[in-house]
Amino acid sequence: MGIALRNKQQIASLCAANQLVARTLAHVGAMVEAGVTTKALSEEADRFITKNGARASFKGLYNFPEAICVSRNEVVIHGIPDETKLVDGDIVGLDIGVELDGWYGDSAVTVGVGKISADDQLLIDCAKNTLYEAIAAIRVGMHFKELSQVLETTIHAKGFVPLHGYCGHGIGRLPHEEPSILNYVEGKAKQGPKIKEGMVFCIEPMICQKIGKFAILDDKWSVVSEDGLNGSHYEHTVAIVGSRAEIISIS
Repeated sequence: MGIALRNKQQIASLCAANQLVARTLAHVGAMVEAGVTTKALSEEADRFITKNGARASFKGLYNFPEAICVSRNEVVIHGIPDETKLVDGDIVGLDIGVELDGWYGDSAVTVGVGKISADDQLLIDCAKNTLYEAIAAIRVGMHFKELSQVLETTIHAKGFVPLHGYCGHGIGRLPHEEPSILNYVEGKAKQGPKIKEGMVFCIEPMICQKIGKFAILDDKWSVVSEDGLNGSHYEHTVAIVGSRAEIISIS
């Protein structure tokens, strides 16, 4: 299946789903403090999404057991919420997906609990700023691999490395569609599919400190770097409208 091109009505539907993701992220993010369990964050996200007429799309996706991903400290992505209580100094990735009227939304942030270290703040800033710098660089006619090159170059320039083996993705009637958008380049940048008007996709820098090679913990989901150090993750869904990338996962 090729990369879908969405019309205005379809993009409006995707905007609605992604705006709900943004509201859910803000709602759950406001709960992040010492003493709160990661499972409580997931349960409140599930309640909030359901109250707003949608479904937490991660729940049951590929057999994932919870409503959202909550990735703490060294877990870069796909952390499973449980009874672990947050403590001051933790950093926490919140990755949320919804399905609203058959259309999907997806976005993620990493936030600190109380006072975090300067190094962890730089780590979070790398993910966030790389995301926005990459979005600003997007142009119609650009190869997706050129976008991957922007992501990789920006991450390295900030003193970090991208997580390998995982990527951004298209989104629409399914939570994950073509294309796959790596945070690093494989092969030549000026080859493969190009960005076109009407495409909708997720960009998600996943940041490691020293080693980009991943490992998966015993829960079969939590992804860490082989360096064992803290990681960070940011994500937005964008639509190509008027030859530029418009962030639609904002409220």
